[in-house]
Amino acid sequence: MATLKDVATRAGVSVSTVSLVMNGRDAGRVKPAIGERVRRAAAELGYAPNLLARSLRTRQTNSIGLLSDMVASTPFAGRMLKGAQEAAWEQGCLLLLIDTGGHAEMEQSAVQALVQRNVDALIYASMYHREIELPEIPEGLPLIVLDGRPVEGDFDWVVPDERGGARAAVEHLMAAGHTRIGFCTVDEDIPAAHQRLEGFRDTLGEHFEPSLVMRGAAGDVHTGQWTARELLSRPDRPTALFCYNDRVAMGAYRAARHLGLAVPDEVSIVGFDDQEYIADALEPGLTTVALPHYEMGAWAASRLLTRAEGDEREHKLMPCPLVVRDSVTVPR
Repeated sequence: MATLKDVATRAGVSVSTVSLVMNGRDAGRVKPAIGERVRRAAAELGYAPNLLARSLRTRQTNSIGLLSDMVASTPFAGRMLKGAQEAAWEQGCLLLLIDTGGHAEMEQSAVQALVQRNVDALIYASMYHREIELPEIPEGLPLIVLDGRPVEGDFDWVVPDERGGARAAVEHLMAAGHTRIGFCTVDEDIPAAHQRLEGFRDTLGEHFEPSLVMRGAAGDVHTGQWTARELLSRPDRPTALFCYNDRVAMGAYRAARHLGLAVPDEVSIVGFDDQEYIADALEPGLTTVALPHYEMGAWAASRLLTRAEGDEREHKLMPCPLVVRDSVTVPR
């Protein structure tokens, strides 16, 4: 394995010059032509810096620990990891991941395992937007909560703009001419359920009808089919449905088909999440609101790597864009 001395010999410079160049501290101290000669020699010899030795000197490992509940094992939310990993990689950092599979009792041990590997910072990632009781975090270790808000503690966090996403969905339906719009949602005490309802209600304004909000047990196809059937069986049925998520919207498609109603000609439907293999696979394609998983992950990693000591905590609402397909048209 090539050493600093080997590179110095090949480039015809001192070992200290090679050290400056390979550690990125050559600007203004080493002539550009010499720096280029050193880098070329290192590449020819296959020289790689000793990161362990460097971390012992600087007490930095250029690594971020990411602790997730079920993000890594859920394709739906995996783009958060991709965003965080790519943002970290672009800045020369490595992401070390531990996924607990939703077992809260594993979290403290996972934190300790990452700390023992001297990570420079920590991301706690949740599979869905919720309030989080964090495990004990060592004092002084930078932390960002991804897709959740901590119940206690003063930490940075980033979550989807649920209200804004619901507003975009309802505005799209209203722009098409719909004012009688039903909401197929869930009876769960979580931020996404509350905030999407608030966005739906506030955007409809005087057109909001509480009786057109139908709640089911969970955000799945069965809930969507039941809630949509209840709304679409009414003699004064809504001309459009806004659904809590894309799986609920899939159930609404089934309910419409069973009732002999064509989507979108007889009922327009909008979902939420832009879930792969559902939103783009339904026929017709589902107009929906995208959860910004990749963008949230990238923001979390970038924030950790650029946040200066003493900066105020940042609480980020990430925009949820509307993805227009073919499930909305003008009402009859």
